[in-house]
Amino acid sequence: MKVTFLGTGTSQGVPVIACHCEVCQSKDLRDKRLRSSILIETQDKTLVIDTGPDFRQQMLRENIACVDAVLFTHEHKDHTAGLDDVRAFNFTRQLPMDVYSEDRVQKSLMREFSYVFAEKKYPGVPQILLHTITDLPFEVEGIQVIPIRTMHHELPIFGYRIGEFSYITDTNFISNDEKEKVRGSKFIAITGLRKKKHISHFSLSEALQFLDEMKPEQGYITHCSHELGLYSNIQKELPENVKLAYDGLKIDI
Repeated sequence: MKVTFLGTGTSQGVPVIACHCEVCQSKDLRDKRLRSSILIETQDKTLVIDTGPDFRQQMLRENIACVDAVLFTHEHKDHTAGLDDVRAFNFTRQLPMDVYSEDRVQKSLMREFSYVFAEKKYPGVPQILLHTITDLPFEVEGIQVIPIRTMHHELPIFGYRIGEFSYITDTNFISNDEKEKVRGSKFIAITGLRKKKHISHFSLSEALQFLDEMKPEQGYITHCSHELGLYSNIQKELPENVKLAYDGLKIDI
């Protein structure tokens, strides 16, 4: 299995106008963070977790010709706004896109993309087949997926464990029961928004504390705002088994 970090950034903390901080002006491509998303490729299947506003750009950058299914962590627009662009994969595969999310997220998608789910559809709109998930394990195209319930302040969201890899974003609380689903993962990607404490995301120190507790072979910090700082500086501060993820980073699992 190959995992590609399509995006490792967030809308949180980014101003509406052009930002002139050292991170946004950095020449290091590892500081160019699009909205967070993950691509998972097995021998014959390709899954995406979250389709943020940068989804089309990410697919073009990675030269992705086929996506078999999309999993959503939650309904916030920085994780769902690119859903319309699955229509390209409808065209290439001549099939609806299988989309997996909990019922609350589906209701949000149906509101935000009402034209997709209209009784009388406009020609050419994305074709989407919704699959309702709960906190129980489920299967996507033969791939076993374990949902990990976490809290994004007061909003329940899902992280996912697929094989030896766990991906958790937008969280500031994970219960002990849910940690047991993560424990034993060889690779863990976890949100580390910034150094300063935040109401709905792990700070860098909280993310590192979680990784120290889980003890993966390799941990990755993702979903980072520009407030975290430059890649070259932050990486020097991290333990040997933790890396600051960057857009386009690929890992073999």
